[in-house]
Amino acid sequence: MQDEIKIAGIVEESIVDGPGIRYVLFTQGCPHHCKGCHNPQTHDFNQGKIEKIQNIVNSIDSNPLLKGITFSGGEPFMQAKAISSLIDEVKNKKLDIITYTGFKYEYLVENASKDNGYMQLLEKTDILIDGKFEIDRKDENLLFRGSSNQRAINVKESLKNGKIIEYEF
Repeated sequence: MQDEIKIAGIVEESIVDGPGIRYVLFTQGCPHHCKGCHNPQTHDFNQGKIEKIQNIVNSIDSNPLLKGITFSGGEPFMQAKAISSLIDEVKNKKLDIITYTGFKYEYLVENASKDNGYMQLLEKTDILIDGKFEIDRKDENLLFRGSSNQRAINVKESLKNGKIIEYEF
């Protein structure tokens, strides 16, 4: 189990990063560098701060109003094992998990290995928002997505059925 994670920041209560009141953790470090990114300060892998997972768990545990946790970035899959460990520590809270990624779902499944932890995180994610933000496809009318190329994927159903099942908000 990992006991630390590199973060750019935390929003303890958000209503814009998924349905309901959500705890949002912004990871530090992103290889995608999407033009027009909402969080460009999270790109540099050398920035951010190291946070103990137990401190984050304590913060989550202290709020009974949370519906779920959202992992954003940065690129959460660059720290898939650490995020997976964090989710394991709060699984008794029965919070839903949303993970944003610039990777496509297909890429994560095809490239998953024991070393990178992609599948560990996918299996613990309820909704995956996948795909790079594309400024020329920006659409402010989409719920919880920035551009029309991004998909909201029901990960558990997709893994079970061996094909992508989109999530409808």
